[in-house]
Amino acid sequence: MKRGYIEDRIYFVLITLMLSDGYLTKADYLDNFGGPEFGSHMKNITVIQGREAVFTCTVRKLGQHKVAWIKADTKGVLAIQDKVLTNFGKLSVTHEDMHTWTLHIKDVRRSDRGDYMCQVNTNPLRAQTGRLNVVVPPDIFADVGGEVLIPEGGTAKLSCKAKGYPKPQVQWRREDGKEIIVRGENGIKKKALIFDGEVLQMHKVTRTDMGSYFCIASNGYPPSVSRRVVLTVHFPPSIHPSLQLVGAPSGTDVMLECTVEASPKAISYWAKSNGDLVLPGDRIRTEETELNTYTVRMRLIIRRVEFSDFSGYKCAAKNSVGESEGYTRLYEMKLESTKPYRMTTPTTTVYRLEPDYYEDNYDNINAPVQDVTQVSQAKKIDKKTFIEKEERSVSSRGGEVSNRISLFLILYLTLYFS
Repeated sequence: MKRGYIEDRIYFVLITLMLSDGYLTKADYLDNFGGPEFGSHMKNITVIQGREAVFTCTVRKLGQHKVAWIKADTKGVLAIQDKVLTNFGKLSVTHEDMHTWTLHIKDVRRSDRGDYMCQVNTNPLRAQTGRLNVVVPPDIFADVGGEVLIPEGGTAKLSCKAKGYPKPQVQWRREDGKEIIVRGENGIKKKALIFDGEVLQMHKVTRTDMGSYFCIASNGYPPSVSRRVVLTVHFPPSIHPSLQLVGAPSGTDVMLECTVEASPKAISYWAKSNGDLVLPGDRIRTEETELNTYTVRMRLIIRRVEFSDFSGYKCAAKNSVGESEGYTRLYEMKLESTKPYRMTTPTTTVYRLEPDYYEDNYDNINAPVQDVTQVSQAKKIDKKTFIEKEERSVSSRGGEVSNRISLFLILYLTLYFS
């Protein structure tokens, strides 16, 4: 048997004896003992919408009195003792022991907020009140999000409306973590990683503003929510050749390169100056590499350059906004050599060669060209092929041997016969 029950029974017996023996009048009893009394005060509670709210009411010395639950603003009786009088199905009352009464409200909504009274039917009535505060986590309206298309130089207005209670705070961030640049109509720029407010307005947008933006809504009650808005800036193609003049000897590999910026994405191609399209083949390869959302790197790679390859080239790009072209000329670069000087005894042919050329390149004659600025030294041939080609070139050229070569020959012969 519970201790509280025993205490109440002892208390009841003592009071009954005192009243029957005349030691205590009914008026004295009401003045000094006062009947039912509340234990701890009811607490105000805050509940997230959709969860359960629980009010607890402790009443001692209840006797023959009853406990009722009342919604203060409507004065409606919700329950008496543990019997629920409404048909909502979301209310229930539990009586855990003789003194404790608990009201359960399931799936609370904003309409459930307000004051709830635990009332005892004494005369006068005794009651205590607790307030239910219902909060609603933030939510973003369904029409927020998607893509916003703006021409370069125009004004972009990104909107993000959120609901909840308390009213959510909205912030904007870039998905890539870069600063947001807001240009005012007066030309003043503001930069920040985070901008507050439901509307993010940017004047005179540029291609660097293009990207994904997150609007994040929070009100202190989790979870925070976010929505992705993609800002797309449209502009015609602009082309930047890496080099406008490229030289290469016949038989070597060469690479031409252009950088294209365009939005929407452009159709790009290579052509010769006479208008003929350059199509991929056994010796020719084209590449396109996306550097970011609006930049593409174009490459034209020609292996074993032939005489017909020396020409002007254009890299061209076209989209729905406009078109553009960039130009590069590929010219033949001659390997420098001297006329051979022939001797009778012994028969010797002398050439002026780069001193470290063979040591640096002979073991790597099949490696592809990596840098167009060094293509004049990148011809990969062995010594025999090089000498044969130089003999033919020098023999056809004729002319007098320069003083510089003469000195070189004298030095060479001196060292040879010493």
